[in-house]
Amino acid sequence: MNLKGASIFSAFTKNPILLETLKSYIDRKISLLDGQQYAYTVISKKNPSDTLIISSYPPEWVELYRMNNFQLTDPVILKGFRQSMPFSWDENITLISDLKFNKIFSLSRQYNISNGFSFILHDHYNNLSLLSIIIDGNNGKDLEGKHDTINGFMQMSLIEINAQMYKLVESSYCDTQFDKRSLNKPIFTDRENEVLYWASMGKTYAEIASIVGIAVSTIKFHMGNAVRKLQVANARQAIRLGVELDLIKPAASAAR
Repeated sequence: MNLKGASIFSAFTKNPILLETLKSYIDRKISLLDGQQYAYTVISKKNPSDTLIISSYPPEWVELYRMNNFQLTDPVILKGFRQSMPFSWDENITLISDLKFNKIFSLSRQYNISNGFSFILHDHYNNLSLLSIIIDGNNGKDLEGKHDTINGFMQMSLIEINAQMYKLVESSYCDTQFDKRSLNKPIFTDRENEVLYWASMGKTYAEIASIVGIAVSTIKFHMGNAVRKLQVANARQAIRLGVELDLIKPAASAAR
């Protein structure tokens, strides 16, 4: 079995037993919080379209989240990309992002997901992991009274869950060579990144074509690829989201 290019995301997609094993492990951890609803999310920082979600949230909401690739526009995820400290969130968190995607919270309210707390881990494979719990009127005061204890427990739980996740992936590939380098494969090609970089610096397509040395039509082609990969509506949104998630790197041509 050739696993060249394999990733943690394809491993869990292709192996439902692996997914159920990890979910059972998380359920046992979170059970100490008396039935608290949770979401464990792992996102590739190189390619945020690659995402693992294991959650006790309503299944309909999880499916809607996956189908719409909300991890690309979720203000909770966007904040997680920019910091490492745990944080609380509600609908007002949309104000932290220039993108202001209120659609997510208007939908999540229907599933009683509007207030919560998230714990953050930026791991050694360049993935972002979050462990989030819902806070509502019934448990908010209880959790607030145990703030320090809960924080320590949840952060350590996230570290342990993440370690268990990688152990499961590696054990599933124990008879083959697991290509860990594939975990860091960037979402954009070098040329797509170059086009996005210069566009983010305010250059027009004509100016980028002159800098890079290719036709304007080719610039538009690469920008179109970036728009499709980020699943946004247009080039402006691709540039803003690329900057927001720190996906755009300085172009080699910038050093010339």
